[in-house]
Amino acid sequence: MRSDRVRLFQTLPHTCGYFAERTAQNLVIDPAAPQLDQLYGPALERGFRRAGGHLYYPYCSNCRACTPCRIDVTGFTPDRSQRRCLKRNADLQVVESMAGYNAERHALYERYLRQRHPGGGMDEADASDFRRFLTAPWSPTMFLEFRKGSHLLGVAVTDVCQQGLSAVYTFYDPEETERGLGTFAILQQVAMARRRGLPWIYLGFWIAGHPKMDYKRRFRPLQIRTSEGWVEMADD
Repeated sequence: MRSDRVRLFQTLPHTCGYFAERTAQNLVIDPAAPQLDQLYGPALERGFRRAGGHLYYPYCSNCRACTPCRIDVTGFTPDRSQRRCLKRNADLQVVESMAGYNAERHALYERYLRQRHPGGGMDEADASDFRRFLTAPWSPTMFLEFRKGSHLLGVAVTDVCQQGLSAVYTFYDPEETERGLGTFAILQQVAMARRRGLPWIYLGFWIAGHPKMDYKRRFRPLQIRTSEGWVEMADD
């Protein structure tokens, strides 16, 4: 990750996905670098995130709201709400599957995006969009599938690195919101990390007070990356 070995590019300013009145920029590791598979783990350790075939880090001129965060797998104990979530979903099968496109996954992905991002462009995702956003040729990706019988209810896109698991994206049946499948997905990733002896679940970025991101505080102990490295988030 030294600057003499890896090229970093800065994107042009674009509309922030979290604060509509702000613009955002990212640092991106050279997507043509031949060793992206070897860089991925160290990049996670430094707070980077994968989206499709890109490893990026928010680097905005007037904002530092996006804070990398990760769950301490060894220390994690589900709270009362999370235990209820596990009980609600005890009827589901959790299957570790190879990543990739198929019609069943794509149909679920489309239904999820239509409900979560109506009219935003993402809700028209075709097969190539699915592959381009969720997978990469160099990425060590697994799909955790949640099934009730033969019915696919959710997929947690999960990258498996030596440093830990990266929770890339989760999509699920929009008719099953009462199950809390987003929370269930993280709990199953914790279980997967324990089976593999991995110490961390990288959750991407936490934004203090943001309604779409603040749920990550509930997975304790949670570490955040600061200028001094990874530190445990305070309980306040």
